[in-house]
Amino acid sequence: MAPAPKEATGNQSSWDTLLPDLPKGPLCRYRRKASFNWKEMAVFLDGEGIIQLKNRIFSSLESDPLFAHHRGEDLCREKYQELTFLRCKRLFEYDFLTLQEIIENPLKILCLVNCLGMYDWSPSLQYLLHCGVFAGPILSASKRFADFLKQIYKMEVFGCFALTELSHGTNTKGIRTTATFDPSTQEFIIHTPDFEAAKFWVGNMGKHATHAVVYAQLYTPDGQCHGLHSFIVQIRDTKSLLPVPGVMVGDIGMKLGQNGLDNGFAMFHNVRIPKENILNIAGDVTPEGKYLSSVKDVKEHFRAALGSLSTGRIFIMAASITNLKLALSIAIRFSAARRQFGPTDDEEMPVLEYQMQQWRLLPYLAATYALDYFCKSLLENFVEFYAGLLTKQRSQRQVDLGREIHALCAAGKPLTSWTAQQAVQECREACGGHGYLAMNRLGEIRNDNDPNCTYEGDNNVLLQQTSNYLMSWMDCIRDKAPFESPSGTINVLQDYHHILGWKFTANSVEDCMDSSVPLAAYKWLVCYLLQESDLKLRKEKQSGRSDFEAKNNCQVYYCRSLAIAFIEQTVLQRYHDYTHDPSIPSTLQPVLKKLSALYGLWSLSKYLAVLYQGGYASGEQPGKFIQNAILELCYRLKDDAVALVDVFAPPDFILNSPIAKASGELYKNMWAEILQGNKTLNRPSWWAELCINKPVVGRLRSKM
Repeated sequence: MAPAPKEATGNQSSWDTLLPDLPKGPLCRYRRKASFNWKEMAVFLDGEGIIQLKNRIFSSLESDPLFAHHRGEDLCREKYQELTFLRCKRLFEYDFLTLQEIIENPLKILCLVNCLGMYDWSPSLQYLLHCGVFAGPILSASKRFADFLKQIYKMEVFGCFALTELSHGTNTKGIRTTATFDPSTQEFIIHTPDFEAAKFWVGNMGKHATHAVVYAQLYTPDGQCHGLHSFIVQIRDTKSLLPVPGVMVGDIGMKLGQNGLDNGFAMFHNVRIPKENILNIAGDVTPEGKYLSSVKDVKEHFRAALGSLSTGRIFIMAASITNLKLALSIAIRFSAARRQFGPTDDEEMPVLEYQMQQWRLLPYLAATYALDYFCKSLLENFVEFYAGLLTKQRSQRQVDLGREIHALCAAGKPLTSWTAQQAVQECREACGGHGYLAMNRLGEIRNDNDPNCTYEGDNNVLLQQTSNYLMSWMDCIRDKAPFESPSGTINVLQDYHHILGWKFTANSVEDCMDSSVPLAAYKWLVCYLLQESDLKLRKEKQSGRSDFEAKNNCQVYYCRSLAIAFIEQTVLQRYHDYTHDPSIPSTLQPVLKKLSALYGLWSLSKYLAVLYQGGYASGEQPGKFIQNAILELCYRLKDDAVALVDVFAPPDFILNSPIAKASGELYKNMWAEILQGNKTLNRPSWWAELCINKPVVGRLRSKM
């Protein structure tokens, strides 16, 4: 179940205390026209506790010289990595969140990582990889690691999560690093068979990590392989940071973005670790070398071994949504302040007034709100599941919840990261030439978001896991057997046969102004694509193809589309229910409902051909209604757009984009930034090559 809306709290006075007024300037024109109070919206969506945490983080970074921006300087990669580590270290000194605070409100850890990411993703990810991705599996294992966890949180050791290898990434079952138990010494021997099995792309491993959670195939003395398990392995000395014997570890080199983060590789040559270093989440070994596991099913064992990946995918979703917030804060503020052309030569209009600009940006604004709510609700689902893991629950509900969350994360990461990727590019272009200037940060945001489409699972491959989950319900559907999922996301399939008979019923553009219209269409779409995918798969098998070949031939236009439509329907269902809840303040509900409708219609519009192809829509009216409703909603949200980004935009220091400062004085701010640049007005050091050393034209031309 998705979380219920928060109660509206406070009044104008308390909101003003939490959120100071924004500076006067050109953006005031739009702020005055907004249909709601942005401070009330911020407090309603986040709550006072989260806003206080944000304020504490942002003010700390702004007042700390270590986090000062280096105007006009191109930091070399080594210096950037050093600065990133020093900043990460400083975060331990601030200790913004205690474990108790995280337990009381898990959303606070999401808030912390995202606030740091708004400043710079490199130190944010370095901190998260150590405290979350490295520490998480250790925390989930037995209590024997309690003392080691204390070392982690005091930064006495520094960790990384070593899963992928040079020749295997998304196909984690193909991992080739081995961990062989030696009963004579009560040790595991960690070994890399060849360079293709080197651990690769591991964040924090390149320069800093002293320890790694290493995933390897576990072998018992009888030579039997028991599948993937995780182990704590020391890779560098904690006093000298030199590699320990048997380990070759290094940095993989320059990346397209996030170059403050050190991604590395490691090879292990018969490295011995104590038996106790196995993270016994999925299984363990007796002193005699007998394998033990409370998880009997092979698939369940694999999920248990890799359960922490769902956590990582939720954080990647949150990071992608944070990038959406940054890019839209820049593009919408720019669009509201930038004036070009107009009805007369003497009157220029803000480019936000143009329908094209609204259509390019405002659907992404709606998507940001919908996806943000979905991500937070998914985290709450995961917290319930994680509590079950910690208390060793083995109920069927726990198993089903794990499968459901895995399917949602496997599709949620592609949806959010691709949406952010497309949105940032659109924002860059919507800001024209100024968007291409590095100082305005859209290029950095685009490059830093790009890996979200790849790590923790390639997006297109992940979608197959979600479509497999959906296809697994077809026997129940065909037999009309009862079924449900703990969070209710597949309950729509209970009415599969009935829904397939639905038709588009809206009679006007105004009818489409509520998200119930695209939601109904999405329910039909999911059922239709499930039906088509199932028919395609059965046809492939009937033609004599193997299961592998049949599945491979069902991805494009079938299973891939099914998984994407399903996750979009789930996001829309949760956001529709949220925005239509009667407990939402009447001052905020109208604009939230518009955002829900715009997100639904805009997302649905790319499936118009399928809606007609499957018979859900017929005639020219449904397509026209949907398109015209999108444009009308963009127009109705135009005056609220600046206030909607004010709700989530960080302070100017954190946003760090001259064209997006809260004042809206984009030209003054850009000009000041340019003149502060290092050597902006200096003559180039190679000036003589132009002025004195003239070329001898034709000197090098061949005489042949």
